[in-house]
This record gives sequence, C-alpha cells and structure tokens, in this order.
Amino acid sequence: MRVLITGAAGFAGRHLADHLSRYKNVEMFGLVRKARTPEECRRLPRGVTAVHADLNSPIETLRILRRTRPDRIFHLAAESSVMVSWGHAERVITNNLIGQLHMFEAVRKLKLDPVIQVSGSAEEYGGAPKEEWPADERTLLRPVNPYAFSKAACSLLSYQYFKNFGLRIVTTRAFSQTGPGQNERFVASSFARQIALIERCKQKPIILVGNLQAVRDFTDVRDVVRAYWLAAEKGVPGEVYNVCSGKAEPVQMILDTLLELTPIRIKVKQDRARMRPHDVPILLGNDKKFFKLTGWKPQIPFRRTLSDLLNDWRRRVDEGRY
Repeated sequence: MRVLITGAAGFAGRHLADHLSRYKNVEMFGLVRKARTPEECRRLPRGVTAVHADLNSPIETLRILRRTRPDRIFHLAAESSVMVSWGHAERVITNNLIGQLHMFEAVRKLKLDPVIQVSGSAEEYGGAPKEEWPADERTLLRPVNPYAFSKAACSLLSYQYFKNFGLRIVTTRAFSQTGPGQNERFVASSFARQIALIERCKQKPIILVGNLQAVRDFTDVRDVVRAYWLAAEKGVPGEVYNVCSGKAEPVQMILDTLLELTPIRIKVKQDRARMRPHDVPILLGNDKKFFKLTGWKPQIPFRRTLSDLLNDWRRRVDEGRY
C-alpha cells in the first residue's frame, strides 16, 4: 500500500509516520514544504521518502501525486495555530483551503482513487452555545477565528468533492491534542517549554500564561494518529468523525499538573500578549459515532502525556533546540 502524508514534517505528521512505520506493507511518502530545513526532514521516521512540494502550486501538487500515486492520502498539512491566524488571516485561509483544493484537483485529473483522510478541527464548532456541548458531528459549524473558518471551509470543500466527483474523502475533527514534539505556540507545549528553560536556568522562575479558564478536550497525539489510520481503514466516504476523549478540563489543570512534575518553585504571571481577541470558552466533543464505527478510545493517560511532553522539552533545551 502506498501512503502519502501531507505535512509529514509537522507535529501530527511525524507521529503518524512513526505509527505507520510499524506496518510492513506500507510504503510511505512524506510531503514536505520546500521551506522546511534539512534537520526537520531528517527527523522523519525511517522508511519515509520525503517529497518536496508546495500545495499552493497546482503544478507541483500534480507532479507529486503523479509520482507517488498513493492508495491513501492523509492530509495533515495546514497552518494550525489559532493565535497566528489572528495576525495572518489571509495566509492561513489561503494556505489551508487552496492547498486542499489543489490536492483534490490533482487526484481528479490523474483519475486516482485513494482514500483521503482530511484532518479537520474542533475549532469549527467554536461558537456553539453552552447547551450544545459536547458537540457531535451534527452540531452546526460556527467558526469564530480565521483558522476555524479555514477548516470549516475545508470540511465543506471535502463534502463537495465527495458528492460531485466521488472522491473517497473521510473527514476527522480532532479536538485539542498535545504530546512530545509539539510547537511552543500551543498551550501545553508552551508551559512545558518554559518549565524546561527555568529548570536549566535559562529563564527566570516565572511562567507566562494566557487564559487559564478555557476548557478543552485533550487527547495525546499518539492516540489521535491511531484514529486517523482507523478513519482511513473503516470510515465511510463523505462522513465526518469527531476524534476526542469526551472529557474536558480547564487549561489551569494542565498548568497545575506540569508544575507538579518539576521540583522548581515557579510563579505564574498572566501575559496580555498571550490572550486571544476571542477565546472559545469550551471545546468538548461527543465521540460516540467514531467509537461505534471503530472501537477507538484514547489509551494514554493525560498525566503521562504531559510528563512525556515535559521530558521532550528538557531534551530539546539540553540540545539547544528551543
């Protein structure tokens, strides 16, 4: 089986490639942006053939699909930071939507018939009123930030190409995820990075935080990528599946847990620069549809997730990669 992972050098992409490396019958191609450094490409798991292209270019996208001719596509490439999207809305919306469009068009023009797993986001449900949480797949999409809008548009585009052209597209909406290797732009990873820097005396013993009252449904990225594979294996084309734990905790809990994992006494200070123009109060998912289809449930306890994340940042700081 030939598999193409877009965004293969990104957070979820690397974990998915690592998961798929355990399957002997899978030949993997990892689509990597040309802007990625050689070091980032070297961090791809063994067995992944890196292919370089910009999905914003229809010509390059067509070339890569013609070369790889995949049986499955895991479309993870995206500008994924809500905070970044507030300052770069045009870039985020263009990259996320147009890149996906070019991929679908390349599949069509080449008359390929892969299963395409498209990675959506719980942020698409963002503005749902309190009584509609936990959100299931029938919950109305109410994106309230540029990133969420881009992913909602991608969901609609996926349905259009399934309905009009018969592309075998399965959409997953992952709720909050974290784990080793995550970028510091994301809340749990930001906390872990700062603690690691403090432990190594590279930052004063003060951790800067944003909104600690936001409630989020977190899952370990290693569990999330298992769900992506199962969605491609068993998902029904044209359908959407939530990938979530079905449980939610305040961001304050993440901070408290990480602070318990360090021997250093650290003060907490709110940083206005880390506050978003609009922060969704709660993101909580209903996982019944995906569980009924696949039996998938998160397996990694969240405390272990945070411990692994902190230890990963300790290694990165020791290696000067922070």
